[in-house]
Amino acid sequence: MVEQQLAARDITDERVLAAMRKVPRHRFVPPQEERYAYADTPLPIGEGQTISQPYIVALMTQLARPAPTDRALEIGTGSGYQAAVLAELVDHVYTIELEPTLAERARRVLTELGYENVTARAGDGYAGWPEHAPFDIIIVTAAPDHVPQPLIEQLKPGGRMVVPVGPVGASQRLRLIEKDSSGKIKTRDLSPVRFVPLRRDADE
Repeated sequence: MVEQQLAARDITDERVLAAMRKVPRHRFVPPQEERYAYADTPLPIGEGQTISQPYIVALMTQLARPAPTDRALEIGTGSGYQAAVLAELVDHVYTIELEPTLAERARRVLTELGYENVTARAGDGYAGWPEHAPFDIIIVTAAPDHVPQPLIEQLKPGGRMVVPVGPVGASQRLRLIEKDSSGKIKTRDLSPVRFVPLRRDADE
């Protein structure tokens, strides 16, 4: 997977490639999907959600430029795979999943695999996780139609956010948002992508 789908394309960060080699993707997919776990394709994980294709996980991780001392926030835990990849590269990962069933399953798998530097909870990711902010890295793994302001506010000066942005049923673009040391925001739209929508808690 790594050599043919990632390194042969534009994934050049050796730490990211090493993390992708190490994390057992088959542990994060349902049993009936395990035979496809290392194919470069998204796969269903239940509750109408998917695990992203390996290339997109690697690309988003590389764009975030993770450092060993970083504190990372992930919005949309899903299977837990992206959180595991980040956990190989940063000091601590905080991850939020709206669907309680997926949140619990991801927490269980991450614990079984020994990821002690991941804190997961069920909740609405639009609000971020202010108790643990600010974050050096924020990765959003579902597409909002606009970037939630709380996430911008919780991004540390010098931090990077990677998020797919676009309305439901329309084209989406992967966006890199960087906050400089003075708090100024720089935004760059990158490749077209297709993600499930970032949903909100019905009570919000």
